[in-house]
Amino acid sequence: MSGTQNPTPSPELVAFLEGLPEPHILFDAHYRIVAANAAYRRQFSPKASVVGRTCYAVSHQFSVPCDQAGESCPLARARLSGQRERVMHLHHTPQGEAYVNIELVPLRDAKGRQAWFIEKMEPLRVARGEPAAQGLIGRSRAFREMLELVARVGPSEASVLLLGESGTGKELVARAVHEASPRASRPLVVVDCASLPETLFESEVFGHEKGAFTGAYAAKAGLVEAAAGGTLFLDEVGDIPLAVQVKLLRLLESGTYRRVGSTELRRTDVRLVSATHRDLQALIAQGRFRQDLFYRLSTFPIALPPLRDRSEDVPLLVESLLSRLGGERHLSLAPAALRRLMRHAFPGNVRELRNVLERAMLLSDGELITAACVDRALALGAAPGSALAAREGAWPSQPKAPLHDAEQQALRAALAAHHGSRRELATRLGISPRTLYRKLRELDIER
Repeated sequence: MSGTQNPTPSPELVAFLEGLPEPHILFDAHYRIVAANAAYRRQFSPKASVVGRTCYAVSHQFSVPCDQAGESCPLARARLSGQRERVMHLHHTPQGEAYVNIELVPLRDAKGRQAWFIEKMEPLRVARGEPAAQGLIGRSRAFREMLELVARVGPSEASVLLLGESGTGKELVARAVHEASPRASRPLVVVDCASLPETLFESEVFGHEKGAFTGAYAAKAGLVEAAAGGTLFLDEVGDIPLAVQVKLLRLLESGTYRRVGSTELRRTDVRLVSATHRDLQALIAQGRFRQDLFYRLSTFPIALPPLRDRSEDVPLLVESLLSRLGGERHLSLAPAALRRLMRHAFPGNVRELRNVLERAMLLSDGELITAACVDRALALGAAPGSALAAREGAWPSQPKAPLHDAEQQALRAALAAHHGSRRELATRLGISPRTLYRKLRELDIER
């Protein structure tokens, strides 16, 4: 096929592409673009024609096809499979590089040969491959593999379970799933499961009737009703009380629920996205999480990569975070400082990176943050004087256990020495009540 010359595409085919609302291009088996519709020209090349150029030169500024440059090539895949193929690529656009969903369909000629290829392009607006003021940012393979899963599941109605360590951006990914769905114009309602007391959880989520309990002076709609037509995001779903889990399962299976204090069966239409940093299978084994609910929540699980697995994204994140934190200061990192950050493991992920940068910014008097400032910022975060245990004077002088074990020992000591409320204890430890409750659950300590 590579040695033959394709005929000119029919005027009817070109006219058909021109009328499509999404950006489309038509190219031959040699990657040469022979037509680009109006939607493509407006979005990707408003000032210059792309006809006659290769698709890989236009989209990536490559001199060879994508699969020869380390990218996944939908044309190469379509040649092998003989059917439509989907990939996600970083494309050059007039506004910079942007993530684009590509769907390629091979067209056969009268002899059954793959003569033409139609490519539809849909920008994924929730992620960037360059520094940005908000949204998901990254270029690493791990980040792009996660993003491709988001793009695939977004347009569906499947329940999504986001799995990842604290600080990996689960709420941002949940928003990306929502914005990639047909429900994007409807509400995205966040339920912070870890911060809701068990006694109020059902009322907050499903609502209550007047007089349902002491203090229920009026009927109140729940978050399920607020999310009607949109997406309900259950953050830290592993903290949902066991008694409420069966009611959530009913909602997922039938779309029905009851307010607290009511016998009336109500209906709602929500798409569920949930997230957790906990091992739900372990909770199931302990009898603390329903297995049937787990299977309903995890129709499409997505693992979020920790920052240590995408260290090449650190420069992009640093530039983005400094622009947000710096205000009127035009801050930048010295090369040695950036290298220091790229070597750090960041157990707290992007949230920890933000804290380190904010400390380094405060420690720096100029606009260039040096490696010495970064080292001091990292040391402040790791110093016993700023750690949870040292606030209570309980950190072991020469801990032999891992850092996580030492923190748990410190928390137990702090609890033993404290006689006030949990909120007061959280304040003394310099953490939020939500974080304290989460750590208590990890230790299996009742409130």
